[in-house]
Amino acid sequence: MSNLEEIWIPLVDEPIGSIVAEIQRENAEIDALISTPHRLLAFRTFAYIRVGLLLGQLLFDNDVPPYDGSETWVDALLREPSHHEVLTREVRAVAEEIAADPKYADDEHVGPDEEIRARFREFARERLGDA
Repeated sequence: MSNLEEIWIPLVDEPIGSIVAEIQRENAEIDALISTPHRLLAFRTFAYIRVGLLLGQLLFDNDVPPYDGSETWVDALLREPSHHEVLTREVRAVAEEIAADPKYADDEHVGPDEEIRARFREFARERLGDA
């Protein structure tokens, strides 16, 4: 994965990246859908773009109070639970589209598979049993 990290250029800084990361933390099924390096890279790319576009649309469609230094327009929009839900649906849709893409069907998953986990559990039982 180090090769992908070397070529990964963040498309955006705050707040889009943190919004996508928060939605991922809140929805564990997203990680299961994008559990390969190539899927993760595609997910981040398209989720950041689509969340940015959606935030722009929400700003256009909704009035936000004038900036007084207390919160950004993004924070003002995200106070509304329906806006957060719309963003969550969009991020989930990106993950589902990436997961369904046949180009990523043969990618290796990030982290251990069930066979490796089972071997580790057996190893740990043996070692901890001796302690």
